[in-house]
Amino acid sequence: MKTKLIAPSLLAADFGNLQRDIEMVNQSQADWFHVDVMDGRFVPNISFGFPVMKTVQQHAKKFVDVHLMIVEPEKYVEEFIDHGADLVSVHYEACVHLHRTIHHIQSKGAKAGVVLNPSTPVLLLEDIIADVDLVLLMSVNPGFGGQKFIDNTYKKISETKDLILSNNSTALIQIDGGVNLDNASKLFEAGADVLVAGNAVFSAENPEKTIELLKI
Repeated sequence: MKTKLIAPSLLAADFGNLQRDIEMVNQSQADWFHVDVMDGRFVPNISFGFPVMKTVQQHAKKFVDVHLMIVEPEKYVEEFIDHGADLVSVHYEACVHLHRTIHHIQSKGAKAGVVLNPSTPVLLLEDIIADVDLVLLMSVNPGFGGQKFIDNTYKKISETKDLILSNNSTALIQIDGGVNLDNASKLFEAGADVLVAGNAVFSAENPEKTIELLKI
């Protein structure tokens, strides 16, 4: 799988015109759709669930990346895959049986990712890094869009890259939170493979051009 990927986050899309925004991403140079699912328990916000996933499944023509910010994600991963998820990422902090959940996702034909909150150390992934397809580093505290980027993320990218290389892992590194035109190139240079961009894309005057610029 190629790297330097852009994944617009549908959390920042216009839900009154969701099909229009999905089609814009289809036509753009974006690589993935990023779908943030929040339950109001693991994070202090509620986003959306299967009805919205059904709309994404109907209209999205690119890779669908689902980020579960929910408690007990193992109860729902299979249904998200049934609703079109190509990759499902679960939080280290929310998943009691992480190894089992990662392999369950993969057994259903999807790729599996693990997510770390800003204060969770990368070294905790040592025993799972060889099994996952992606590591998602939260560069803001999860739960709300539009937050300021946490600079310590650059250090965590370096640590994650070292862990991947030392364990012969093929995992991609994804960054989610506060990604914009000011820091995208620096994040790629630091070792990130996939950048999630929400407000930077959907609040832009020209979202397709912004996606193009994020990839440079």
